[in-house]
Amino acid sequence: RHLRSVLLADHLAQLLRAQGVDVSLVPALSDERSWDVLRQLRVCWPSGSGGSALSDAISALKAALGRCPCATACEQGPGTAEGVISKVHLKSFVEQQGLLGYDPNLDVLLVTERTLQSLAELQEAVLQCPVSDPTAQPASCFPSSSCCSIVHVVNCEEEFQQQQLDVLWRILDPGAHTALQKHLVCGPVKVTNPSSPIGADQYFQLRKHQMYEASVIKYGELAQDEAWTEVIDTLTVAAIRFEMLSTAHRSQITLDLENNSISTKGTKSGAFVMYNCARLATLFSTFQRAVEQGTYPPLPPVSELNFSCLREEGEWLLLFNYLLPFPEVLQQAAQLPPPSKGIRITASTETVCKFLIQLSMDFSSYYNRVHILGEPFPHLFDQMFARLQLLGAVRDVFHSALATLHLPPLSQI
Repeated sequence: RHLRSVLLADHLAQLLRAQGVDVSLVPALSDERSWDVLRQLRVCWPSGSGGSALSDAISALKAALGRCPCATACEQGPGTAEGVISKVHLKSFVEQQGLLGYDPNLDVLLVTERTLQSLAELQEAVLQCPVSDPTAQPASCFPSSSCCSIVHVVNCEEEFQQQQLDVLWRILDPGAHTALQKHLVCGPVKVTNPSSPIGADQYFQLRKHQMYEASVIKYGELAQDEAWTEVIDTLTVAAIRFEMLSTAHRSQITLDLENNSISTKGTKSGAFVMYNCARLATLFSTFQRAVEQGTYPPLPPVSELNFSCLREEGEWLLLFNYLLPFPEVLQQAAQLPPPSKGIRITASTETVCKFLIQLSMDFSSYYNRVHILGEPFPHLFDQMFARLQLLGAVRDVFHSALATLHLPPLSQI
């Protein structure tokens, strides 16, 4: 249930970093199997904080809890839940502060050691977040025009618990930065006709097995070679990331776990995007080998190219629909809305996946129709060089967009 929100947070962080925004990430997982899946999905998060700094932060929070007028100490007894340190009255604080947008059912929170550890990890991440502007406050990890300093990316099933942590943070650490918390909520993930509940690790292994079978069907015995292991792993990660991130984060995702949903030929899949990225790599490696063999001259400098040779409609479509608007696409994908009275925000992170899928479809159509590397006749070189320069830019866009998804470009499939 965490997988979608974690992948969304990871993608959002990469998009913000691409805009020069300094970001720290705080994990919210303790299950070792979940961490193993995230490592395989190339999520670059710390596995959790530790050491004396975290212990000191927890001790400070306990001390603040003892001084808090909203908190009531809990003596361990027959009627007390195990591990509960204190009861904190969240509702009265929310009403007193006039906070808007919180669940009206927020009432009494039973604070445990684990609760304080989660809060200490959040504090530590905010304090350690690098700041581009040395005059800015330590908590200002987002631009001054942003609507918040802390974004809680959480699935809808756990939104209530995250709101509790948010309010507890405001109570125990009333610094300015805690007033700038917002929540980015992911819709539910449903599975069609599940025979039994499926966890993230089972989902990953299922998709990996399906990707392997699909590769064997398409490429035969080649796909069973050990050299294909990394390729199939990358295709599996691409398939899962696109499956989880191509839908607006507020909407429900319905997973079809049947084999036919992971086809390497499907134009809506991450595998299709990776396949077209690999086609570009193959094109340029083929050209480079031909240059080394003396078949073609090297690609001239851009200033010497004749772009008037680009007369195909598909060439101008690639330029005007993808190359020119790409920086704006990245910016809009991570753009957080202006401040509002509520606590929920949205982000158009699905834009990048949709952009890559559409780019792959239009590039594939053009590539299948136009012969890029023609006969080695001098009068054809101008057009070939112009096309190679155009497709080199398309390749760069593929690589940059895939980097926001922590996906390495494949050189061949």
